[in-house]
Amino acid sequence: MAHPAVLDAPVARPALPKIPLRELAPFMIFGSMLMMVLLYFVGAEQGAVSVVGGSYVHEFVHDARHLLGFPCH
Repeated sequence: MAHPAVLDAPVARPALPKIPLRELAPFMIFGSMLMMVLLYFVGAEQGAVSVVGGSYVHEFVHDARHLLGFPCH
């Protein structure tokens, strides 16, 4: 039978830092903008809406475009 003091011992838990939303907001905005730019280049950078001339970007993201289900040809 275990000693009663052992059963009442406090459990060590890691201290989680409390990060205010005000400090996270710039990183969340930057991450969202980066994801939108990546989504544009993978999904829409070709043809009439092309920002970069030529087909270099299209060929670079061609396999990712098919993997994500974007039609391109």
